[in-house]
Amino acid sequence: MNAPHALFESALSSLKLRYRGKVRDVYDIDAGHMLIVTTDRISAFDVVMPDPIPGKGRVLTSVSNFWFSRLGHVIPNHLADMPLEQAVPDAADRAQVQGRAIVVKKLKPLPVEAIVRGYLIGSGWKDYQKTGAVCGIKLPEGLRQAEKLPQAIYTPSTKAELGTHDENIAFEKTVELLGAELAATVRDVSLKLYTEAAEYALTRGIIIADTKFEFGQDEAGKLYLIDEALTPDSSRFWPADQYQVGISPPSFDKQYLRDYLETLDWNKQAPGPHLPEAVMRVSAEKYLEAEQRLTQG
Repeated sequence: MNAPHALFESALSSLKLRYRGKVRDVYDIDAGHMLIVTTDRISAFDVVMPDPIPGKGRVLTSVSNFWFSRLGHVIPNHLADMPLEQAVPDAADRAQVQGRAIVVKKLKPLPVEAIVRGYLIGSGWKDYQKTGAVCGIKLPEGLRQAEKLPQAIYTPSTKAELGTHDENIAFEKTVELLGAELAATVRDVSLKLYTEAAEYALTRGIIIADTKFEFGQDEAGKLYLIDEALTPDSSRFWPADQYQVGISPPSFDKQYLRDYLETLDWNKQAPGPHLPEAVMRVSAEKYLEAEQRLTQG
């Protein structure tokens, strides 16, 4: 069911489509700029669901822009100065993407996803149960599910093609890919971004259990934060008042959808199943609550 106010796929006549990702449609503006449109598509288990979550793209855009502004002192980001009216002069095209489109600098993305974990959950918890380590990083014995780690850890992964899974890699591999200096900078900046964001979010009643950052460089080699930042799509958000060690806490992110999908007889391959209205509605409410807690007040 496509709600009339949900955008599953953008269709701009005035700009050339560069590519469609799981959630974002990217258009060329000129030699130095792109338009990123965050749609209401939602993916789980690397499969895009056939039904959009109304308002999700606007929320992700709002939350990312909030963090880009708040964390700008740590690292510059890819947002450009060009107003949307200049980037998309066609009024009908602009109306289609208003509130969910950003104009960004064209940068060269790094081939590494920078993942920071502050709590022991998800694949990290499974890894720890088997090996006592997460992505090769040895941790103290006796930690429990969802427990806060003694300190946040950096566990990078490779960037997978659409429809395939990212692969966790050792820090040493990022040195091979990026060079020692850049690899260390990405690690240190990622940990700083996460730590500052997690401390702030806690004051708004949200625990950021883990998150993923992406970075790019300009022609001079300057590093920028790109893509999205600290959203419910790229992070695991938990309500602090419902958090307890030993169980997987409820969340503001896609975990609600994943939990629903786990109840189905579905092989986690495309095409994804259609979503009931109730699942779409609750998912939309969770995204909206995360935005309101973080950005308002």
